[in-house]
Amino acid sequence: GIYAYGVLPEVEDLFQRQAREIDRTRREGLLHQIQRILHERVMHVPVYELSPMAGIGPRVEQAGVGLIPGFPYSAPYEDLKLRKP
Repeated sequence: GIYAYGVLPEVEDLFQRQAREIDRTRREGLLHQIQRILHERVMHVPVYELSPMAGIGPRVEQAGVGLIPGFPYSAPYEDLKLRKP
């Protein structure tokens, strides 16, 4: 795809060879080699979700958390109002 990068020359070579191979058994063997190499060299990214923390003190008149749908932070700060001491 457009965002895919990184090339394994041996896999590229095997892929080109299997594309030209007429014999079904040999082609299957080449594809199994590709799968084995990709399995051994698999790259992964851990998936996680940030958990933003929001603390609201007693001086805040109205909490800004949740004022903007889908925005996890206290916002907008310009409209934050404090209670009179």
